Amino acid sequence: MSTPIFRDRLDAGQHLAERLSAYRQRPDVLVLGLPRGGVPVAAVVADVLQVELDLCLVRKLGVPNNPELAMGAIGWGGGITRNTQVLESSRISPEAFEAVVARERQELQRRAQRYRGDRPRPHVRERTVILVDDGVATGATMLAAIASLESQAPSQVIVAVPLASASIVEALGERVDEVICVATPHPFRYLGLWYEQFAPTSDEEVCQLLEASSSSSESNSSSDSNS
Repeated sequence: MSTPIFRDRLDAGQHLAERLSAYRQRPDVLVLGLPRGGVPVAAVVADVLQVELDLCLVRKLGVPNNPELAMGAIGWGGGITRNTQVLESSRISPEAFEAVVARERQELQRRAQRYRGDRPRPHVRERTVILVDDGVATGATMLAAIASLESQAPSQVIVAVPLASASIVEALGERVDEVICVATPHPFRYLGLWYEQFAPTSDEEVCQLLEASSSSSESNSSSDSNS
């Protein structure tokens, strides 16, 4: 039986932040959490590093009869990443794929409105962007997140996750400047296996974490300007 590596997402965030200490208090650094489960991890990272926190909105495209299995992902800008291996092995028709895309695009828009309201998207150009999730299983969602940033010209993109398989770390490393991963258990099996507590993250929790981070940033800025 496998032994959990982390107590919960907050514990995972603390471990991850230790690996990212070189980015502490750098004004060019932007931490983007992948909702929903990646946001609690990202919030801890941003808090420890004392840098800006925001979201990178992406949605996994699950196989119709097995939603946890990713056949691709869709990014905030509408870009679609396909997992051809899963599509072929699951014999997904183009019509079935497009139906899932349409449904997840609606959910992406709902989340954007729920989490961000009328706030503009984070400024990415010429910044060091750290993409954070609570782990990477197939890599489809993270690849969609990476693709969504490419047209925005960040100076550097770093993927930072508590968990991933070694093969996924290698694949992601070909797309970004650096991959920081705390643990690469083998066999990986599934993400929740490596957490003692892995309850779903709610919309309310995401909003609260963003609001708390924003308030903290404003407080720090005010303190800096008065010093």
